[in-house]
Amino acid sequence: MNEQILVVDDEKEIADLVELYLKSSGYQVHKFYNGKDALACIQTTEIDLAVLDVMLPDIDGFKICQKIREQYFYPVIMLTAKVEDTDKITGLTLGADDYILKPFNPLEVVARVKTQLRRYKSYNQAGGADSPPKQEYDINGLFINKDTHGCTLYGKEIQLTPIEFSILWYLCDNRGRVISSEELFEAVWGEKYYDSNNTVMAHIGKIREKLKEPARKPKFIKTVWGVGYKIE
Repeated sequence: MNEQILVVDDEKEIADLVELYLKSSGYQVHKFYNGKDALACIQTTEIDLAVLDVMLPDIDGFKICQKIREQYFYPVIMLTAKVEDTDKITGLTLGADDYILKPFNPLEVVARVKTQLRRYKSYNQAGGADSPPKQEYDINGLFINKDTHGCTLYGKEIQLTPIEFSILWYLCDNRGRVISSEELFEAVWGEKYYDSNNTVMAHIGKIREKLKEPARKPKFIKTVWGVGYKIE
């Protein structure tokens, strides 16, 4: 296990603790207490996953996440003491893959890191001779291929994060059926869904934005109010 993990938190005790547990699990850790040094590291080091505190003394975690998404697609986990849904949605719409509230058990961070890296590796794994048959959908100009994890809209490539791809694929794979937020969350994240969870809604919004979907009359991902989402 040689994955490179970026850890950024201005609370030294927290950053040091997360570093300790990640190193104990076999990861290589690049730890920083401010955003400026973290951004410099991102440009010079091949990072596999980032753990970002939201509140930093110079550049907040949202801005760092946004900078990462301008160039990279590796997983980003946000750490925060803030509990407002709007903050969580902000992070998710900027491209974060997961969100952990402080205080937390460091073992939870390790577990989330493993889950995100496993999904990311699956997303980027190239098909070999023993790969299953090609699986793809072409829905009204939206083309998605599970083997290559490629997605195009009217021939133009759409850049999706692993989470976004998994959501879109699940909806396409269940075309015509209404998928509840609970089912979608548990299928994609593999965790128990809670009623107050806005994660799915935030990611659906981001996918629609990338597909240039009109807010009121989306062509692809349609909302069935009070039930869930579907692709017809």
